[in-house]
Amino acid sequence: MTVERALRAIAGFFIIASAILARYHSVYWLLFTGFVGLNLFQSAFTNYCPMMTILRKLGVRDA
Repeated sequence: MTVERALRAIAGFFIIASAILARYHSVYWLLFTGFVGLNLFQSAFTNYCPMMTILRKLGVRDA
């Protein structure tokens, strides 16, 4: 798995998990969903994402 694919998988998991938590625990979990979305949006323009740095340090290969 490449860094880009792992990033999309992690972001998708975080969004689904926070939506479920917002439904069953607290609506404030939607703030986390918004944070993930904003981070994805800014990384499209800057090509920088903190999770990509973490994944590279964990040994996930680039494309």
